[in-house]
Amino acid sequence: MQDAFQKVSDQINAWQPGQTCQLETLAQAGSNRQYFRINYPDQSYILTYNPFNIPENNAFIEFTKHFSGLALPVPNILLEGEGREFYVQSDLGNVSLFDCIRKEGFSEEVFKLFKKTCDALALLQVKGGKDLDYGNCIATRSFDKQAIYSDLLYFLYYFVRALDLPYDKNLLMNDFELLSNYLMQEENQFFMHRDCQSRNVMIKDGQPFFIDYQGGMQGALQYDIASLLWQARAQMPYEWRDDLAMYYFEQVNMQLEGKLDRKDFLDNYDGFVLIRMLQTLGAYGFRGLFERKPHFIASIPFALKNLKWFLENKSLPIRLPALQKVLQAIVSDNMMSRFEPLLANENTKLTIQINSFSYRKGIPEDRFGNGGGYVFDCRGILNPGRIEAYKTQTGRDKAVQEFLLQKTQMPAFLQHVFGIVDISVADYLKRDFEGLTISFGCTGGQHRSVFAADRLAAHLEEKFKIKAVVTHVEQEAKGWVNERY
Repeated sequence: MQDAFQKVSDQINAWQPGQTCQLETLAQAGSNRQYFRINYPDQSYILTYNPFNIPENNAFIEFTKHFSGLALPVPNILLEGEGREFYVQSDLGNVSLFDCIRKEGFSEEVFKLFKKTCDALALLQVKGGKDLDYGNCIATRSFDKQAIYSDLLYFLYYFVRALDLPYDKNLLMNDFELLSNYLMQEENQFFMHRDCQSRNVMIKDGQPFFIDYQGGMQGALQYDIASLLWQARAQMPYEWRDDLAMYYFEQVNMQLEGKLDRKDFLDNYDGFVLIRMLQTLGAYGFRGLFERKPHFIASIPFALKNLKWFLENKSLPIRLPALQKVLQAIVSDNMMSRFEPLLANENTKLTIQINSFSYRKGIPEDRFGNGGGYVFDCRGILNPGRIEAYKTQTGRDKAVQEFLLQKTQMPAFLQHVFGIVDISVADYLKRDFEGLTISFGCTGGQHRSVFAADRLAAHLEEKFKIKAVVTHVEQEAKGWVNERY
């Protein structure tokens, strides 16, 4: 990993000779792509590093060049790495449309931002789709019957089967065939973002910009607006969804000089809402139930709530009895309760004690007296303390954190830790236990263990809304510890 990053660094230095930059690690999404902000004294850029999927990089680069040439709201490509293992794009800031929802709720201002996004989406799909080279698509050029069928099978294999739900295979496949044929009635000659959700819409200077469309292809208009308005985590008010779907229809119909029929468009829109929800559940099943990534497991209840409301309030002009039976089982009270997140509340007795320590001084005692809990050994992670610049710093210093995130196996290590600890925390909350001790050790109790302890505390606070008590044994004894990032 170090050698690979050195190659990237050399190419960036050649692009901006004589300037000193700092690399800041950004949050990683569901894929293997790694994102960094390149900070110069007077400018910043976004670096996407993805040596494992060059076709994906190529799709994003080529699509972006086409869209930028049409002055559409996307970033600009400023540098392509050797072999397209990475690329540098303009920095659209830190605020996504989803962040606006979290900060302001569903306010009038947020509604205006969604309307602006609908305007921009209509342009991206219609204007951006003209003369676009779909030969750069990753897997398939268009969202055709085969692609629709693949989404349905994705849902079946990674969600329905993962839950061990009963179904009649032949009857269900017949319904998949009917639904695929129904959706294929819609014209699919437009650019389809494929993952148009509020996290992939950046807001800069009050205007929306699209990112992460490397999975795009040629397809029907309704899929992207369905993705945007029915995003599981956003939990948009249902009346907003209808109003914005109608607004989007008006905007895209203007782009197409009034050739769309409103009733046909909106009838087919409901079909695309359903296929998008099933694809989303398939993705949550794969990333959550199989790969055990906490964010995706936590998203399942929101997706089920969306699906339940849809089944109770919307209908398609075709009968899908076998699929309907499976979907009703998925949104049953029993299944919904299975995924309801366990959260701490005012009556919660559980205290999570998280320690960092030095193995030279010994493992901290369990303060709860039951001799339980976890001890994780961080000494298999490359030690920042061997590097002169970090010797007087700790795992709470930004430079050390960047080293651990970029140049070690710490992210993978923590992913496994989170999965293991989550099982106990969920069980302890159910059983009304009072204490759980978790300790991270390294050689000096200064870098790796400190970083790991803080990251676990942040994870548990976000997922379970439970307050963790963090003690950095060695650092507090020395008086070195600064504030947790």
